[in-house]
Amino acid sequence: MTPSDVTAVAVAWNSREDLPRALASVSGVASTLVVDNASPDGSAEVARGLGARVIANSENRGFASAANQAIREASTPLVLLLNPDAELRPGALAALLQAITSDPRLAVVGPLTRNEDGTIQLSFGSDLEPWSERRQRRLVDGVRRRDARVLAEVERLAGRGHSPDWISACCWLARREALLSEGLFDEGFFLYEEDADLCRRLRAGGWQLGFVRDAEVVHRLGRSAALSGGRARREYDRSHLRYYAKWNGPWLTLLLRLSLLLRGRL
Repeated sequence: MTPSDVTAVAVAWNSREDLPRALASVSGVASTLVVDNASPDGSAEVARGLGARVIANSENRGFASAANQAIREASTPLVLLLNPDAELRPGALAALLQAITSDPRLAVVGPLTRNEDGTIQLSFGSDLEPWSERRQRRLVDGVRRRDARVLAEVERLAGRGHSPDWISACCWLARREALLSEGLFDEGFFLYEEDADLCRRLRAGGWQLGFVRDAEVVHRLGRSAALSGGRARREYDRSHLRYYAKWNGPWLTLLLRLSLLLRGRL
């Protein structure tokens, strides 16, 4: 497959400053589609001015619902989901295309992601369960602090291509047929963990995931979330509970709910 088989998709919310870089990095694909979730900052107009096709929602429908709109609308066999606050580095799309073309069992491939200063981000992991989340949180917190030992550990984890349980949807190259076959994103997730949920359903359906070390993306992590105040934290907790209720059983879900209550988060 080639870039002519790809529709690039971005879900925008107050993203006018970031969209030009994101869309410039996907030049050469068959088409570019931006779903704007009622941004008050003129994101839709910026996207149109950059030549993208725009679906302008009258309200903020959340990431999962907006991404599903675009995936349904796309006509190419592959869709490239790219956050507006992310941009492909040169050669990244070619590496992702080569990976997904090499194995028909691959539903989603994702790149290594880095901060603007070049430090690594942890954009993949194991299924979300208490023991795996504790390890993931240690690594994420260490990366945020720029702890040299943790950065080295994450560089080692990301130093080879492999098949993780989930890959962050800040950048996915995905087979549209695979996403459709498993029902797309669960629109009960407004923001966060919809990617981990869909990855788990894809794997349960017999598909595989691929982390592509040779593809790199710069991700200005959390730009839209930072603009939404406390809502992002509330939606994270709500998504976390939804994920646990779907996959981890009533007892672990109850323990998570009690933990959130004790921390004043519910």
